Amino acid sequence: MKDLDWKTLSSEYLFRRPWLTARRDVCQLPDGRINDEYYVLEYPTWVNVVAVTKDDEMVIIRQYRHGLGRTCFEIVAGCVEEGEDPMDAAKRELLEETGYSGGEWTETMHFTCNASAMNNSTHSYLAVGVEQTAKQNLDATEDIEIYTFPKEQVREMLLRGDFMQVSMIAPLYRYFFVGQ
Repeated sequence: MKDLDWKTLSSEYLFRRPWLTARRDVCQLPDGRINDEYYVLEYPTWVNVVAVTKDDEMVIIRQYRHGLGRTCFEIVAGCVEEGEDPMDAAKRELLEETGYSGGEWTETMHFTCNASAMNNSTHSYLAVGVEQTAKQNLDATEDIEIYTFPKEQVREMLLRGDFMQVSMIAPLYRYFFVGQ
């Protein structure tokens, strides 16, 4: 196989924020051509959780997503903090956003949402047998509704297009159509 890797000749940060960093790279392609304006968005590692309760229902949340300008159904998701293990981050996010914890945990997927322009990846987990053990502990800008739905209802929601983000859709498709 031929080498398709690009060489980064230089990088310039355009801005840096806790949840988004943008940089402009100058890259040399394998055939020697120069791409002098390639933009990369840097994000923290993400996690998400397909959570199934002890009653065999799925924990689904609903919250407003400003980028889309709409309120969406989702599975629990969030960012991995500096030095944090991804599974620990997923457990923390589930507890903070829903008050659910416990159960048996398995990593089911590790993927990227947009490898052409974003440098992060997502770790997806299945948590089976969770139960509500606490109240929500939301960030100042979060307003999240918690639902538990029968699995068949979530499957129908998925097929109907009620979940909008690929990072939510991929683990749900895996759960329902591929297995663990």
